Amino acid sequence: MALPFGSTIPLWLEGKEITTSTTYDVISSAAGKVLYKSSYASVQDAENAIRSAQMAFELWSQTKPSVRRNILLRAAGILDERNERAALYCKNGKSAMVLREPYGVVLSIAPWNAPYMLALRACLGPLAMGNTVILKGSEASPSAYWEIASILHEAGLPAGCPNTISHRPQDAALITTAVIASPPIRKVTFTGSTKTGAIITSQAAKLLKPTLMELGGKAPTIVCEDTDLSQAALGCTLGAFLHSGQICMSTERILVCEEVAAKFKEALKGTLEAVFGDPNGLVLVNEHSVLKNKQLLEDAISKGAKVVYGDPHHQTESRTSVRPVVVEGVHNGMDIYHTESFGPTVSVIVVRSDEEAIKIAKDTDYGLSAAVFTEDLRRGLIIAKRIKSGAVQINSMSVHDESALPHGRYKKS
Repeated sequence: MALPFGSTIPLWLEGKEITTSTTYDVISSAAGKVLYKSSYASVQDAENAIRSAQMAFELWSQTKPSVRRNILLRAAGILDERNERAALYCKNGKSAMVLREPYGVVLSIAPWNAPYMLALRACLGPLAMGNTVILKGSEASPSAYWEIASILHEAGLPAGCPNTISHRPQDAALITTAVIASPPIRKVTFTGSTKTGAIITSQAAKLLKPTLMELGGKAPTIVCEDTDLSQAALGCTLGAFLHSGQICMSTERILVCEEVAAKFKEALKGTLEAVFGDPNGLVLVNEHSVLKNKQLLEDAISKGAKVVYGDPHHQTESRTSVRPVVVEGVHNGMDIYHTESFGPTVSVIVVRSDEEAIKIAKDTDYGLSAAVFTEDLRRGLIIAKRIKSGAVQINSMSVHDESALPHGRYKKS
């Protein structure tokens, strides 16, 4: 039978059949003979395929489901036409089912910044599905995890279903590695930094154990020119500085339309002073976090950023407190443009169009949460769909969870 591709199978790249100069033989397992040759992809070919797929994704992902359905149904029809020598067999009187069963023991690792909410989320889902849980909480908030286990036991959960472990900071790597490696552990969930999450994911992957991660963020909030600026200013203030900015969904970049930038900055300064104007500052978890935020500001200012609100050099009585600071003139050559501050530091970036705002919003390794302020719901939805963020709030702060909905995430989030 003649082969439709000739004697050499080509590659498909950017919609074209490409036959490479280098080929390899495809051998019949039964006859031990060469059936035909296949094109041989180089690293450059593979990179071209990736680049082509990424470019195509921008268009294909925006098509309507009906368009995709029709194409795939046509493909099924073409497959039937080409598959004359193949037969599909159905066995009458047979049926199939999927049974959802518990994994087993789940290691749930929860952080310090919202210990009750995040620890409950980490253990209630697995328990409800019939798993047992080892809740490993942060050393900074062990009482919260004790309380949760106490409530569950009092409610009648059998002994051993929830177990809690805490340890000294210096023992974290040793104990976490040992628990992940233990055969009874069947799944790992973790909420925390991207750096630590990558280590945990790598360790679990080597043992073929599934993981569920919620990691860092660099949430953008886009302020359109048609929005209520006072509402946007309040949303940005709360989104950036609630809990001293120590939330993975905290607003870190405010992208404001050039047309209203001056008015918005005045509204933001007034709102900040009214809500977070305490001269004692906002409390951070430790001195390292204070130092990190000061270094990010120092780097940005040395490279041309200007202070919109606050004093980067302000000293409070507490070594773990710092006043909120807003800077503008931030560009991608500054550390603060890329790095999650996880503190009361935020950048204002002026943009000329929605397209520019979307481009900057997407210019990050993270994709956890975002927000858009606009009076035009259709415009807000269009922007939200293009940001590449696990959750996008419209006319609300970036820090928000709907308990009835899953929370997605992109990239290193």
